[in-house]
Amino acid sequence: MSRNTCFHHSHEPLRTSSHLQLQTEHISGPFSFLNPTRAHYLHTGVSKPTDCTDDVHDESPDPFHDSEKALPSKNEQRASDIQFQWRSRDNRKGRHALRVEPDDSPDAKYITPKSTSSFREGLKGIGRMFIQYPYWDVSYLVAIIFTLGSVVWVINAFFVWLPLVDPSTEFPGEIGKAGGITAFIGATIFEIGSVLLMFEAVNENQSGCFGWALEKVLEGGKIQVRPDKEGCSHHHRNKKNLVGKSNVKVSTLSSSSTASDLSQDKSPSPSPDDHGREWQWLPSWHDLTTHYVHELGFLACCAQFFGATIFWISGFTALPGIANKLTSQGLLDGVFWVPQIVGGTGFIVSGILFMLETQPKWYIPAPKVLGWHIGLWNLIGAFGFTLCGALGPAYGSSGAQFEASLATFWGSWAFLIGSHIQWYESLDKHPVEEKSRSTSSSNVTNP
Repeated sequence: MSRNTCFHHSHEPLRTSSHLQLQTEHISGPFSFLNPTRAHYLHTGVSKPTDCTDDVHDESPDPFHDSEKALPSKNEQRASDIQFQWRSRDNRKGRHALRVEPDDSPDAKYITPKSTSSFREGLKGIGRMFIQYPYWDVSYLVAIIFTLGSVVWVINAFFVWLPLVDPSTEFPGEIGKAGGITAFIGATIFEIGSVLLMFEAVNENQSGCFGWALEKVLEGGKIQVRPDKEGCSHHHRNKKNLVGKSNVKVSTLSSSSTASDLSQDKSPSPSPDDHGREWQWLPSWHDLTTHYVHELGFLACCAQFFGATIFWISGFTALPGIANKLTSQGLLDGVFWVPQIVGGTGFIVSGILFMLETQPKWYIPAPKVLGWHIGLWNLIGAFGFTLCGALGPAYGSSGAQFEASLATFWGSWAFLIGSHIQWYESLDKHPVEEKSRSTSSSNVTNP
C-alpha cells in the first residue's frame, strides 16, 4: 500500500473522536512515498441521512444540544450533507474546512454557514485583516512578518530600479546605501519568518481537530452546524503565550448537557498526550525520521528556511561598507550573487512544494484552495529573485543591470501578493466549501 493512501496509526488525524468516520477511499496525497495531505470524514451521528422522519432522534437519548432556531439566518443556508475535509496545510495553520452540499429544499437536514469563498464573505475576510490582531497565533505572525518583509523588498526595488528608469529621480546614495540597507532588512525579516515557519511545522496538531459544533433545532429536527472556537485544540488559540499548550477549554452550551452529549456534537476533548502537549522547539529524532521527513509541508518549510538562510548572506554583504569593498568580480559573485541564486532556488523549491501540498495529485492544480495561490505567488516571486542573482555576474552591462533590478521589482510584488493572501488565510479558521447545489427540483432526472 502506498504511503499517501493511509495514515500511520500514531499520526491519524481525529483518531480520538469516535463520531468522525474516516473515508479511507478519500485519503490522498500527490506522491506515493510521502504522507497523505488530505482526507474526508463523515460525522457518524448525523452524516448518513435516512428515510425516517425528522424526529427519529427523539426515540433515543438526544446527542445534540437543542436550539430554538428554526430557519437559517442571512449568513446561513440549508444543506443536505456535510463532510469534514482535513488537509495537512489547514491542520498546520489551525483551520477547519467544512464541505457542505447546499439544498434549498425545506426538507434539508442541516443549517450551515454559507460558503466562505463568496464575494460577500471575501469582503468580510478582508475586513478581519484590519480589526483582528491575534499576535499569539504563530500562523498569523508568519503571514504578518512575510508581508512586512515583502513591503521592504518592494521599497528596495524602487530604490534600485527607479533610477534606471528615470535617472532624474535618483538621490545621493539611493542605490548603494538605501538599496543595501533595505536589502539587509528585507532578508533578515524573511529569515525570521522562515524560522517561525519551521516552528509552525513541527508543532502541527498531529491528532487533528474537528472545530465544529452540531446543535439540534427544536422545530423541524434540523441540525445546525457552527464553528466551535472554544473546543478547538490547535495551539493557535492559546492567547497566554506563543509557545505553550493548546489551552483547550470545552465549552458548555447548556447546563443540562452531559459530557457524553458534548463528545458527540463538538470537537473531541483532547487527551493529555495528544492535544495538550507542550510547544516543541525541535522534534525528536524519532519523529523527524519516521514522520516529518515524509511530510510535504515540513519539507516545503525546510526549503524555505534553507533558501532564506543562504539568501541572507547576500543581504548582509549588500550593506554599505561591505558591498563597496567587494572590488573583485570573483569575490562579488561568491558572496553576493551566488547566495541570491542558491537562496532563490530554495524559494522556488518551497513554492512548488507548498502548491503540491494542496493538490490531490501532483499534476492536478488546486485553484480553489487558498494555500495553492500562496504557493503560486511565492513561486513567481522566487523566480524573480533568482533571476536577479543569475543576471548579477553581468551587472556591468546596463541591460543586465536593468533586467536584474526589474526582476527584483516584480518578484517583490509577487511575494507581497502571496503574503497578503497568507494573512487572509491565517484569520479564516473555519472555511466552508460547497459541493454541487441541490434544489427541490433535483428529483427530475437530467438526460
